[in-house]
Amino acid sequence: MTNNIQMLVLDIESTQKLSEQMLPKLFPKETNRKLSKRQFAGSIKAIAKFFISKSADLALFAILYKLLIHYISQLKQAEQKIREQAALLDVATDAIFVKNIQNQILFWNKSAERLYGWKVEEAVGKDALALLYEDLPLPQSALLTVIKNGSWQGELKQVQKNGEEILVESRWTLVRDEFGQPQSILTVNTEITQKKQLEAELLRSQRLECIGTLAGGIAHDLNNVLAPILLAVPLLQMKLSDPQSEHLLKMLEKNVKRGANLVRQILSFARGIEGRQTNVSMNSLLTEIEDIITGTFSKSIACHTHISDNLWHVQGNATQLHQVLMNLVVNARDAMPDGGIMTISAENIVIDEHYAKMHIDAQVGCYVAITIADTGIGIPQTIQERIFEAFFTTKEVGKGTGLGLSTALGIIKKHGGFVNLYSEVNKGTQFQIYLPSSTKVEIDPPSVELKPLMGNGELILVVDDEAAIRDLTKSSLETYNYRVLTASDGVEAVAIYAQHQQEISVVLLDMMMPWMDGAIAIRTLQKINPRVKIIAMSGLLSNQNIAESAGTGVKAFLSKPCTVRELLQAIGHGA
Repeated sequence: MTNNIQMLVLDIESTQKLSEQMLPKLFPKETNRKLSKRQFAGSIKAIAKFFISKSADLALFAILYKLLIHYISQLKQAEQKIREQAALLDVATDAIFVKNIQNQILFWNKSAERLYGWKVEEAVGKDALALLYEDLPLPQSALLTVIKNGSWQGELKQVQKNGEEILVESRWTLVRDEFGQPQSILTVNTEITQKKQLEAELLRSQRLECIGTLAGGIAHDLNNVLAPILLAVPLLQMKLSDPQSEHLLKMLEKNVKRGANLVRQILSFARGIEGRQTNVSMNSLLTEIEDIITGTFSKSIACHTHISDNLWHVQGNATQLHQVLMNLVVNARDAMPDGGIMTISAENIVIDEHYAKMHIDAQVGCYVAITIADTGIGIPQTIQERIFEAFFTTKEVGKGTGLGLSTALGIIKKHGGFVNLYSEVNKGTQFQIYLPSSTKVEIDPPSVELKPLMGNGELILVVDDEAAIRDLTKSSLETYNYRVLTASDGVEAVAIYAQHQQEISVVLLDMMMPWMDGAIAIRTLQKINPRVKIIAMSGLLSNQNIAESAGTGVKAFLSKPCTVRELLQAIGHGA
């Protein structure tokens, strides 16, 4: 536009006629005045200058207007982009916030609101350290690292608005200004509290499984040590009738049985449920526990019960479930040396998928939930994850083996259940046991104990790699009118049975032997005589299933160490 006006001014004299025609129209007041040629030319130049100045202003205005429109457009686009990015940050599941170098919060997204409980208007402008680390160690090393290296990543303990502690996986990124100086820190936090709890439960389960395998091997060897002693006591009682000998033998028998019970606890913890499972009435079982508490516990301990009348039944071993409950109530009693309140409650519950995802051992279904709570000294947080470990105990030497809770946990898991623990120091402890309910309602009648049977000269083949067990088993059976042959392993047993199969009534066979184990020996004996009668023995309860699956010739299974009465009853039944 400016260039065109300049060209017009240069040609103004050559187009004077056009100007003379246009001047009266533009300036009618001056039409009647007669101007000289010089005055006319000056007027034309003035008019030209006027148009030039005004045109230049208009051009500048047009340029400024275009720049302003472009700037406003760019500003709107930037604002729209910021809004979109802020919306994306609010949709993100991670808690995202920005703080300056002085730890003052500048930005706070919606996920941060949900995680910590602080609204945007409550958080922005506040000190992040005071808001998120109340009474907790401050992450000073993280701040130094992010300023030095530009980024930091790690786990932090933080606190929510309601005071509850959480664990987050935190990622910090340093933001610098145009001069390269630290300006702010972008923080992205992911809550991992539940994840860490599940990992801890998994690690504890793996640790208990390893300890269980070790304990099972030790228990097997201990059984082989205790078995001959338990078999020898009745033989000595028959030969030694003086009062002193009887007193010593009774004391010996009592301690051997005590040791055998301890080994059974180890085996139960290591290998699972012992004995046959039945439908157990939890109402009856809890009533027995309540009677024991009332009759034997100190009067300074008050026992309150809240047990539903229509508790579902549980498919399991009543003796072991009784052992679990007794262990927990005894621990609750020991936690209240100066007295207190013990509460036992039980109810039927249904576990859904949401709850099952929160607990690694839980499954969807119907459960009987039993809670045993006390108002005692509580369990410190630092050792709560270890109390279920075998041989771990906080009791004084001689007052606890450390097998009670580990055995209880093993029994509950083998019943398909799980345990939850809640405890605070000086406020008390609460154990919650969850056992899957049974669809059956009938209760199997208790078994009737049989008296020992005298033999009629039947020939028994005793197979065991432990010489002491072979010799004492032979002496015990001969005392009750049986004839006995012995073998030290499966190979020797097969050779002896092949020679005397017409005379041998029962084969008493250990399941764990060198060269040829019990399962192979059973199948080999059945090939020689399909009607062979075998009584399997083992210090490991898991071998019962192996023995029973080896063939129909297995008539019974004896767990080492066994008494002479149990041995004679098994032979009488098998023969």
